[in-house]
Amino acid sequence: MPKPIYVLNGPNLNLLGSREPHIYGTTTLDDVRALCEARAAALGYSVVFRQSNHEGELIDWIQEAREAASALILNPAGYGHTSIAILDALKALSIPIVECHLSNPAAREAFRHKTYVSLAATGVVAGFGAKSYELALEAAAGLLGAADASA
Repeated sequence: MPKPIYVLNGPNLNLLGSREPHIYGTTTLDDVRALCEARAAALGYSVVFRQSNHEGELIDWIQEAREAASALILNPAGYGHTSIAILDALKALSIPIVECHLSNPAAREAFRHKTYVSLAATGVVAGFGAKSYELALEAAAGLLGAADASA
């Protein structure tokens, strides 16, 4: 089996299902984990699924992914708009990076329209609620398949 796809989640995503459900829906982070595990398995992958409210811990996991992951899916949450340190960690990766958002940041407040993560991401999936994660997994698997085909 190939290396797992890392699915990392930033601050406040532990509150999914109860925090601003009019924006983020009522799906919990545990529900998202189950969706990711099922979709990844169908695509022939496993996932390492984690969430942290701490920037340094996210950076540690991104650095770990350099060797341990086949691809990275990152929902940076608020850190996407503020963290140059996360951008720097992402730039050290040579694996596909898919930025993932439940909501559509471009349709929200102006400060959410751009993320530092996008500067390092291979692609972005946003605005589809929990389905964004499934689409991100499909994109990552597709990128990995394209890489295998060209090798």
